[in-house]
Parts: sequence; C-alpha cells; structure tokens
Amino acid sequence: MNEKPNPIVSVENLRKNYGDVEVVKRITFQISRGEFFGLLGPNGAGKTTTIGMLTGLVEPDGGRILIDGNDFFLKPMQSKAKMGFVPQSFALYPTLCAVDNLAFFARIYGLRKGRLKDRIAAVLDLVGLRDRAKQTVATFSHGMKRRLNIAAGLIHEPDLLILDEPTVGVDTQSRNAILETLEGLNKSVVTLLYTTHYIEEAERLCHRVGILDQGKMIALDSPATLVREHGMGIVRIEFNANPDETLLSQIGHLGPFRVMDDQSRHLRLETDRTDRAVREFLDLMDMRAGMLKTLDIIEPNLETV
Repeated sequence: MNEKPNPIVSVENLRKNYGDVEVVKRITFQISRGEFFGLLGPNGAGKTTTIGMLTGLVEPDGGRILIDGNDFFLKPMQSKAKMGFVPQSFALYPTLCAVDNLAFFARIYGLRKGRLKDRIAAVLDLVGLRDRAKQTVATFSHGMKRRLNIAAGLIHEPDLLILDEPTVGVDTQSRNAILETLEGLNKSVVTLLYTTHYIEEAERLCHRVGILDQGKMIALDSPATLVREHGMGIVRIEFNANPDETLLSQIGHLGPFRVMDDQSRHLRLETDRTDRAVREFLDLMDMRAGMLKTLDIIEPNLETV
C-alpha cells in the first residue's frame, strides 16, 4: 500500500494571546496537498490572527506549524518560499504600473531576467490584466487591484497560496473572475487556504472548511458533511395581521423561531425537517383564512450551518 503523503500544512495546538485575551485557543488542523481549504467564522473569531501566524506576520504564544514538513520557526525561509500570501489590504505600490509591481515582488523571491519576464506575463494572463500591464495601479478599479494582489502572491509559483478575504468590496463580475481564477489554480494542483465572509464562495470552492468561533475550531469537514450533520432549514413567514399567543405557541412546537419585527408579523423558523414543518404550519393556516401573506423556504446549506 502507498503511504499517504505528508500534508502541506500541519497546525498543532496553535494559540495566541493579546494581553489577557486568548484570541486563538490551541487549534489543530491539516491541509492536504492540492486541497482547497476554507477558514470561516464571524468577525473576531481568530481567522486573521491564524493567517498571520501561518505566514510569519504574527508570533504565536504556543503550538507548532509545519509547512511541507518543515518546522516554520526553525526553517522560516524554506517555509515562506513554498507559500504565496494575498492579504486583505492591497500589497501594491499605487504609483507603479502592474509590471513594475510584479517585478518588485519577483526579485524579492530571486527571479531574474528571462524567468522574471515569463512569470510576469503568465500571472497577468492568469488574472486577466495583460492589457493593463503598463497602466498605473492608482488608476485601477477595486476589482483590478484585487486581481493584481493575487498575481503578486503567485509570482514565484508557490505550492501553497493563502488568501485573506480576496473578494471584499468587488463587483459581481470581478468576483466571478477571481473565483474562476482560483478554481483553475486549484485544478493545476496549487493548494489554497481561503478565508471569506461569503459563505456561498466557500460552498462553491472548498473541499473542506474549518469553522472558527471565539478562537476555537468548532467544526471541520467537507461542506456537504457539515450541511448533512448540522444544517437547519429556514422557513420565513409573513402574516397579514398580528398572530395571537396561541398561534405563536403552536409554531413553537414546529421548531425554534425568531420574531423579526415589533408586531410579530415576520417570523424566522428553524427546523431540521423542513417539509414536515411546512405541512404542519399550513394546516394551522387552514383555520386562519387570509392570515398568511408569504412563505419562503431556505433548504439547509453552509450558511445555515
């Protein structure tokens, strides 16, 4: 039997404190070579701090990070050479053109002459900016800057690309272009570690996702498995008139719900048995003709997880 190859990223009991606050609490996970791995969670969950530790920008207070089998802190140069980093903020010089920005970062990684020129052309093609190669970055749209940010992270052909919220603030067309670029990269066996607030992106792209909350890794699996094991359907209800306490009590037997307005005319019901809950709710409405205004069903997905 062939042995399973070592993961390209291995994190063991990683932790970070800021003063008395422990923002990352002994998290452990691995990323396989060629995997598209998502790191999700609300603001303040510890995602950016974790990314900072993985890239050497933040010093951890404990734990271990291995990049392609190398201890990150014993062999930082070898580890960093394996990875590209695309930060949420733009790592670009606005007064330089796209080519000069990429040449700057390429030279940091030791690219020279013919290889430098070839790589700049290749990454500009990849992100769809070859026709803007000589244009000053200050004149770029937000989406174009995001794409050039990705090109800078790819200039040295890393095995691992780490992206922190790479589609924040971009229009739909630019977002689709970025996602298609990342899907293509992953098919070419680049490993990706991806943080995002857009859950539909993670559901589309990621083989597995880790969910952080208050510094802890609270779930780790494929999106399909997480939806199957933890997903709840949502039924959004709008009434024409204020429901009485009897009706609210009956709805409460179908599953937990939230009242979304002062008059209780908008409800959000959560259930792991959407079809049955809807049937029973409609039975209740049979005795209250004209009471129901709208009914909207959202099947379980990663967002509801």
